Amino acid sequence: MSVQPLAYRMRPSSIEEIIGQKHLVSEGKTINRMVKANRLASMILFGPPGTGKTSMATALAKHLQLPHKTLNAVTDKKKDMEIVVEEAKMHGAMVLILDEVHRLDKAKQDFLLPHLESNRLTMIGCTTSNPYHSINPAIRSRCHLFELYQLEKEDIKEAIYKAIQDDKEGLGNLPIQLTNEALDHLALSANGDLRAALNGLELAAFSTPENKEGKIMIDLNAAEECMQKKSFSHDKDGDAHYDVLSAFQKSIRGSDVNASLHYLARLIEAGDLDSIARRLVVIAYEDIGLANPQAGPRALAAVEAAERLGFPEARIPLANAVTELALSPKSNSAYKALDAALADIRKGKSGDVPIHLKDSHYKGAASLGRGTEYKYPPNYPNSWVDQQYLPDSLKKANYFEPKTTGKFEQALKQVFDKINQQKS
Repeated sequence: MSVQPLAYRMRPSSIEEIIGQKHLVSEGKTINRMVKANRLASMILFGPPGTGKTSMATALAKHLQLPHKTLNAVTDKKKDMEIVVEEAKMHGAMVLILDEVHRLDKAKQDFLLPHLESNRLTMIGCTTSNPYHSINPAIRSRCHLFELYQLEKEDIKEAIYKAIQDDKEGLGNLPIQLTNEALDHLALSANGDLRAALNGLELAAFSTPENKEGKIMIDLNAAEECMQKKSFSHDKDGDAHYDVLSAFQKSIRGSDVNASLHYLARLIEAGDLDSIARRLVVIAYEDIGLANPQAGPRALAAVEAAERLGFPEARIPLANAVTELALSPKSNSAYKALDAALADIRKGKSGDVPIHLKDSHYKGAASLGRGTEYKYPPNYPNSWVDQQYLPDSLKKANYFEPKTTGKFEQALKQVFDKINQQKS
């Protein structure tokens, strides 16, 4: 039996053997078209760990019978890349599979660029980072960008079946019997990471003794023991973290309390209380706003309680806050009104402050007409009097468009409409 890990041995050697990623490799899709046309182009494959980026890169090179080398942008040096280029000159072409491509430094990048442009090298970069955030535009513009998705449970089951049945590279020579419960656990607890599932399967296969019938019975208990608790699928600094934060806010904005709590749970598992706290306060004012004005202070109180408690108890006030925010009426009218006013200012639409509103507290102000015509609202019925407040050039501007999604803003709208009706 090979000493290489099962996940390494089971890497595909052709496009047909690739697990998942049908949006790229199935009939008529982009990478499938490249392969059929025998026109492999430089590309960057990005996606979560264990989705098969390096495996896909290797399979493409093998399928087209192209010479290929795998390097790491961090650990391998410029000298290693020079050797690959020399080999490319000998073969006429070469596929360079470059792991951690987002860590490519300037010297290595400057060396590679002319060889990519001349097509002497076809580079397939692999990264877990979003290339739009992490990869230099000079490299990015010379590559096709393809996102690999987290594998589905059924994809991982398919790979496990293949590994058990393959008697050349897999575990087919072992008398393995895998229960349905164990299979489900391996596929589900891998959290989309095929490498983790195959590592767990391999450990279970070699650590489970044969039973009286000479079978290696991998049951649920064995699968649970051999699948260590999966580290969460994103860390505080990764691109996936910001995807989860985005989904968190959009779920609350969309009033889906179950999705909101799901993404809160993922953020709690990542241990990032700071990001949760900032996002909750933003949501309370950005998405809830005037529809439920008390949501802001209550969200802040929940955040302060969570920060004092720390995890795991912090989850309790956070759950209360998220549930309230998700089920609150929504309004963005206040900050949208301000954005409209800012847009006018930035276009140069400001105008002079009306003279009756100008500062009149200094000596000589009255002789200049400053404030002399100002009408003090508390001296009038209902503390309101019709007078102009906006500059002449903007006196007809209307920024605030109240919504009616909450009782508080409905009351504000009634006041707003009444004032507008009384204006001259």
